[in-house]
Amino acid sequence: MSVQELEKKKTIDLRKKHIGPSCKIFFSHDPIKIVRAKGQYMYDENGQQYLDCINNVAHVGHCHPDVVTAGAQQMEMLNTNTRFLHDNLVLYAQRLQATLPDKLSVCYFVNSGSEANDLALRLARQYTGNKDIITLENAYHGHVSSLIDISPYKFHQLSDAEQSQFVHVAPSPDVYRGKYRAGHPDPATAYADEVKKIINNVHKKGRKIAAFIAESLQSCGGQVIPPVGYFQQVAELVRKAGGIFIADEVQVGFGRIGSDFWAFQLQGQDFVPDIITMGKPIGNGHPLSCVVTTREVAEAFMSSGMEYFNTFGGNPVSCAIGLAVLDVIEKENLQGNALQVGQYLTNRLEKLKEKHLLIGDIRGRGLFVGVELVRDRAKLTPATAEAQEVIYKLKEQHILLSADGPHRNVLKFKPPLCFTTEDVDLVVEKLDLILTVVSCLNECLVIDVSQRGVHRYVCI
Repeated sequence: MSVQELEKKKTIDLRKKHIGPSCKIFFSHDPIKIVRAKGQYMYDENGQQYLDCINNVAHVGHCHPDVVTAGAQQMEMLNTNTRFLHDNLVLYAQRLQATLPDKLSVCYFVNSGSEANDLALRLARQYTGNKDIITLENAYHGHVSSLIDISPYKFHQLSDAEQSQFVHVAPSPDVYRGKYRAGHPDPATAYADEVKKIINNVHKKGRKIAAFIAESLQSCGGQVIPPVGYFQQVAELVRKAGGIFIADEVQVGFGRIGSDFWAFQLQGQDFVPDIITMGKPIGNGHPLSCVVTTREVAEAFMSSGMEYFNTFGGNPVSCAIGLAVLDVIEKENLQGNALQVGQYLTNRLEKLKEKHLLIGDIRGRGLFVGVELVRDRAKLTPATAEAQEVIYKLKEQHILLSADGPHRNVLKFKPPLCFTTEDVDLVVEKLDLILTVVSCLNECLVIDVSQRGVHRYVCI
């Protein structure tokens, strides 16, 4: 390669000088410099191997040779925009549609999950003629302005932020920590009734709903699994109110949940969104995303009179890569692997929960699993500092994991789908040892030395 290789310190210095300070880096006290990756492993400049438990972008494995070859071969031949006819575009759209219910038949290709969700809002507002959006507590849908507005996970971090008058936040359908919990006789209906209240309030103001948008499974919100039946009830309410349902599959689509190709399908075969958005795993690291909707919504968008054109969206190289990702998922049975290995992971974590009181909840589907740490199982006191300590100690064992959720106390497992049971055994073994040490924190003197940006503890 012609790119100059720098000493790690020089890389850090140049990053501080030229890269925006709000661009977060993992393990900021001692960041990892990754120079290559393969499968479920990443390697630093010294050749040290790290097991990647968090990268849901490298969906079929880092640098998969089939994906790399598909992109390189097409780039050698042609890369242009969609104003020219090219088979890759239509063949890829056809392959994607084959994974979806029949009514979801029209594709718009873009370059990121943020672009996809932004376009989905435009489609919804043009189709309905309405402006108001209902989103979920702790939701994250992207980084552009229109999506910050509908992402409480982000806009609640802004000290001077004012919530848009056209955005309405419904409670997260979290049956562990939320308003209606597992002991409730019908949490799906209870959470749907909260959406109904919002709709009624919007109508009292003389306005109507354009869309309800939700991640099919909340990721940044803490690996939240909505109760079955919730989406159906919400969709019925929203459609009666003149709106449509947008399912954000950017984090959880393409077989990650194991039992189904799309996470919205967990709600049952009788539930079909009006729009779905895709991103992250779709290109295995290549910038590619997609919006899929119904013919009716697409024709309403066209009726605005404004052409939709995206310079790079749907280009031949991106589509070749997207096709290769679908091929690998099928050829290597990665959806089946997600189901099998994900269940094995969940089972092993459940056994850890029996041993460690710090684990309050294990939840997830396939290779999308959350481990919520709490200091008190009855009060659900978030173990935020402990979660961060676990992350750092795993990093010292060359295992990469992250924590998220509104309290940053949920350990997130979302590895490449080539993850194995041997990988699970390694992670769970290390996690067991670390939790044994960190569990003493409830009986420890807390000393804040802030050397890692987290609390440090000394047992007494």
